[in-house]
Amino acid sequence: MQEVREKLRVLMNRLKNIQDVFSDLFGVEDIYSNSKTFEILIADTLGQDLIPGHSGSRDAKNSFEEEFEYKHYKETSCNHTWTFNDFSDVTIQRLHGVKAVIFAHINDTGSYPIFDWYYEVPGKVIADYLENKTRFIQNVRKMINVSPRQIEREIKINKNICAIQTNGTYTKFLKEIFEIVHEIEKTVETKGILTSNKFWEILIGAKLGHQVLSKQTEYDAIDQNNNYYEYKVSKTPSFNFEDISENVLNKFANIRKVILAVVNKEKLEIAVMYEAEPLRVVERLKEKLEEKVERFTAMGKEIRRLQVSLSKGDLERIGAVRII
Repeated sequence: MQEVREKLRVLMNRLKNIQDVFSDLFGVEDIYSNSKTFEILIADTLGQDLIPGHSGSRDAKNSFEEEFEYKHYKETSCNHTWTFNDFSDVTIQRLHGVKAVIFAHINDTGSYPIFDWYYEVPGKVIADYLENKTRFIQNVRKMINVSPRQIEREIKINKNICAIQTNGTYTKFLKEIFEIVHEIEKTVETKGILTSNKFWEILIGAKLGHQVLSKQTEYDAIDQNNNYYEYKVSKTPSFNFEDISENVLNKFANIRKVILAVVNKEKLEIAVMYEAEPLRVVERLKEKLEEKVERFTAMGKEIRRLQVSLSKGDLERIGAVRII
């Protein structure tokens, strides 16, 4: 395990150096979280410039300063559609201001991912489509998936095939990133580490001697005694728990510990880490959700997503123990 940790440390330092240079050149920070690397791949292939920022900002612009939003899914994903999470009138209205939404497909079945085809749907067109389609959606979360079939049959837009980029603005960075990530995945025996927060879960697992699970299953990691763990990652001591249904909470009965890590995404390191008893976490989540329901009901509002956050004060309340 010590050998794995040392090799991982060296590889992570190389990734940090790339991120530092990338930030200096393009103003884009934290290029490994929330699938940001795949947005870089899309922009590079299409010859567009990234717009700094993560959720809430547009993704890229062309030479005419026209802005684009990216949606992507990977071939190895279990869901071959593009998801609009927690849509609202504001979210849909924002789409009127973009030149187009790029619905991208990433072929990640080989050694390195390739952006191979996409649909380019004008912002106003997709905004009008979503407004019509979401009118009668009843799920509280207000989430909608858009499939290739929908785009072709209902919006009447055809697929574009990409030419592989060999000399784009970001090509040399991507090549080096994917080579290093491929080496990390072999070292820790975990695949798909650039998806969601799995990149940071690798760092947590290395610290604790856990095996991070490749598939997006119920659990994040497992130890040598076959105990399961739930990981939560945040830039601040406030940890968000989404979709707090009974089914989601029931899985905590099979978890050894809940690990909550505050990470420094610029330095690529864990700043603080806590462990907490799963049942006490569940108890506090239920309490906070009940408080939220009562608060929203008093204001005559409907809760759109069953989510709450555990603050540093909540961690003290449930007896979480700092381990780093």
